[in-house]
Order: sequence, then structure tokens, then C-alpha cells
Amino acid sequence: MNRPGNFQVSDVNAEVKLKGFKAYEIDSTSGGHSYNRKDFYKISLNTGKYIFHYADRSFETDETILFFGNPRIPYSCEVVSTINEGYACLFTEDFLKLSDRSESLLQSPLFKIGGTPILQLNAEQRASIAPIYQKMIAEQESGYAFKDELIRNYISLIVHETLKLQPSRNAPEHKNAAVRITSVFLDLLERQFPIESTDHPLELKTAQDFAKQLSVHVNHLNSSVKEVTGKPTTTHIADRVIHEAKALLQHTDWNIADIAYALGFDYPTYFNNFFKKKTGHVPRSMRESSL
Repeated sequence: MNRPGNFQVSDVNAEVKLKGFKAYEIDSTSGGHSYNRKDFYKISLNTGKYIFHYADRSFETDETILFFGNPRIPYSCEVVSTINEGYACLFTEDFLKLSDRSESLLQSPLFKIGGTPILQLNAEQRASIAPIYQKMIAEQESGYAFKDELIRNYISLIVHETLKLQPSRNAPEHKNAAVRITSVFLDLLERQFPIESTDHPLELKTAQDFAKQLSVHVNHLNSSVKEVTGKPTTTHIADRVIHEAKALLQHTDWNIADIAYALGFDYPTYFNNFFKKKTGHVPRSMRESSL
């Protein structure tokens, strides 16, 4: 079986980007495994003591759990115990969406920010889920012509088996919810950058966009961010867009219209007015001054 200790993280990232999928076994000797959560979904079967931070909530467990990671939602995992084991699979949205049934899977409560990404399993449930991972690991190395479709079916099976079970309710209350929601907002804001292609323009552009993504009321988001940072949500967004605009003007050969579109502006004029209001210069003069 493939184990994290047998390959480099960069190799895993490259492989998932190339093939759209990677499954592996987790054990205590291989240490933590990191990857680019901006690109990949993750479903992991973990036995050990962990603390998962997911959006504005935390989950602590010392049992066997299934964890569902969404690349659009900030999360992290602290490994507390010295003994931990299990399995994980990483996959891209494009890989799963080759199946007509995948859209409903990705929209399930398991991957929603307001849903429950952690499910505790008993020994019997673990015994039924673990073989599915073992089959995925074996199948990815096979020469079967339709192995990708078979792997998609295995992913679907894990999701459906999980949806049939009762979600865990072990999320503790945070002492300072404003700090957590602000941290999540800033993480979501930052992970949209850098802009690498005009084919993927900025998606979250307003406070309302972020509030919807975080499943909170925009007034709650705004008051939390202002309380913690002293600056409005819109100021954080505008400052980061300006920072990226300057980088694109100085370090790419994209025309002004392409930069405007990539940053979420419908028309170059809107971008020019926004840029001049924030910097005192029009984009073209900023570019010319850097030559």
C-alpha cells in the first residue's frame, strides 16, 4: 500500500493535479501529510486523538472519525496522539464532476460550511468503511481501463454510507466567536490570491459574498471583523484587491481589461475608477512607472 512516508508532498500535489485523485494509508510513522487545500477535496478515516478546526468551529475527538474537507473552507488538523492510523483520499472537483451524480454529493451537508464535516464511527462502521479505501488504493495502481469511474463510485459509496449515519454533535462553543469568524474571513480572502489566470476571475468580491460562503448574516460578519481588526470588511477586501492589482500591473503583460476582469470588475472603467480612488493613480500610469 502507498503511505505518505514513501513520497514527497510536492509529488502528491502534482499527482492529484495531474490525475485528479490520490488515496493513501495514514500511520503514526509517516507523520502529518499536507497538501494544497485550495485545489483538493479530502475524505479521511482517522483513528487517534485529533483537533480539527473547520471554519469557525473546532472538533476534538479521540475515536475513529470520518472527516470531509472542502477546499473552499479553511480548516486545519492538530494530531494530538502519538498513535494514529487510517486512510485518506484527495480528489479535485473536476475529477468527481465527470460523474453526473457528483453535484449532489458535493452539495451535501458533509461539505457545507454550516454542516457537520466530522462523523464518529464505531468499530463495526469502521470495519465497513476501511475496505473501501483499501480498494481505492489498490485500484489506482491497476491497469483497468475504467478505474477512474470505479474510484468515483467508491467515493460516492463513502459519502452515501456517511449520510445514512447520525452526524456528530461534538463541536464546542468558542469563547470568542468574533475572532474565529474574522480568522476564517481573512483566510478565505487570502486564499483567492494570487490570481494566476484570466480564466478564473475573483469569485468572492463583496462582504455579502463572504457572508454567504460562511453561512452567516453579513451584519454579523461585518461587526466581527470590525471588532477584531478595527477595519470594515470592505476595507480588507479593497486593500487586498489593490495589492493584487499592483502586482498584476507590474509583473504581467496582461492588458488593463484582462486585469479588471480577473479582479472581478465587469468593465475596465469600473476598475480604473476604483484604482484611482484608492491609489491616486490610474492603472496605466502605475504600470508605466514600473517599467
